[in-house]
Amino acid sequence: MKVPPVVVIRMLIAWVALIALLFAMASTRAAERESAAAKRAGSVVVITLDGAISPATADYAVRGIRKAAEQRAALVVLKLDTPGGLDTSMRSIIKAILASSVPVATYVGPDGARAASAGTYILYASHIAAMAPATNLGAATPVSIGGGDDGIKPAERPAREKDKGKGENQPGMRESLRNKQINDAAAYIRSLAEMRGRNAEWAERAVREAVSLSAAEARKLKVIDLVARDIPDLLKQLDGRKVNAAGVERTLDTANATLVEVEPDWRTRLLMVVTDPSVAVILMMIGIYGIIFEFMNPGFVLPGVLGGICLLVALYAFQLLPINYAGIALILLGIAFIVAEAFMPSFGALGIGGVVALAIGMVILIDPETAPGFDIPLAFIAGLSAMMGLALFATAYLAVKARRQPVVSGREDLHGADAVVLEDFEREGWARVRGERWRVQSAVPLKRGEHARVTRVSGLTLTIDKT
Repeated sequence: MKVPPVVVIRMLIAWVALIALLFAMASTRAAERESAAAKRAGSVVVITLDGAISPATADYAVRGIRKAAEQRAALVVLKLDTPGGLDTSMRSIIKAILASSVPVATYVGPDGARAASAGTYILYASHIAAMAPATNLGAATPVSIGGGDDGIKPAERPAREKDKGKGENQPGMRESLRNKQINDAAAYIRSLAEMRGRNAEWAERAVREAVSLSAAEARKLKVIDLVARDIPDLLKQLDGRKVNAAGVERTLDTANATLVEVEPDWRTRLLMVVTDPSVAVILMMIGIYGIIFEFMNPGFVLPGVLGGICLLVALYAFQLLPINYAGIALILLGIAFIVAEAFMPSFGALGIGGVVALAIGMVILIDPETAPGFDIPLAFIAGLSAMMGLALFATAYLAVKARRQPVVSGREDLHGADAVVLEDFEREGWARVRGERWRVQSAVPLKRGEHARVTRVSGLTLTIDKT
């Protein structure tokens, strides 16, 4: 079939028009993005870090700083209130601050907030350090994971070491590791203080002696740059200040800058949920139970798929958290004991042992002094343990109740059953028992329609007596 030339021309015109429309739409969207970026250029990006410094917090802060650089913002304000957190997450944030082409001001606020432990390092690393009036910072002594602390208070350490030197020449392994941690942290925060021109001596004391400061004292000792009531007051005080960011000196113009709040996106919120130790433990238990159920009942598919996903997500969360592997081992042992209770007659010993092991494992899983804000609440541990105990009790109760019930099928169920004679006979004949036709024998003659009772089962023949 031959297509007329007019139709071909019209189709070409339509395709050209469609392509032109798509290009126009793309150009419009690009212009809108450039316009939005231009509007945000010179703005102040506010990133709120509230709570423990975690992998999710680090991801949120790092991507927020990068986004501010892409938008050509005038300043990034990290609004900080933290009890501390993980060393790896803290260092990720500090690396992003040091590499940022946009000046970063860390503001400890609102009133009553603190920048303890990891927060002190972030404050020292920032181009500008500021605090609200009723806030504090400090207590930056690192705590070893797994109970490496020797139990000596920082203020008592010099005297203890002096006394120890009189009778001992070699420190213990734990003390050596502890000293390495403290010396590394002290050198790190001192280097940050020297880079920003802040009080390096006090910074080292915050690491070695765990001292803290109020906002007014911090300003007096040149630990921070200024004290501000709120972020608008901070921006007024920063207006016209010169800051060196990524080797480039910038003059801040923040008096009338627009504040742009950066909210955590779905990825950050998912990380916040997953890296919660309580959620990670629940995911691990769902994963293990789901896989066990799938192996016991092949073909259901859903329990195995859901269990595998939950278990992998839990392992990812544990890989990011400072966990105690003895706690993980106890939790797995507890789950194994609880599952074994359903198959082995241990009279509750395995089940009770499993609940106890599960509770102890959750208690020691994360040390709250090692990772502030990441410990599993005791109320959660008690509730989960009680729930597992109740599940075991309910299982045992149902098993005992089922054992006491009469048999409803098989040979045992025929004893004492009612039999209806189907024909006249003297010694052997046929009768209906439990709705089935059976060969029966009797010591006395029976007639059709008479009722009898089964007294014995011998192969496929029943012995009956007249009732």
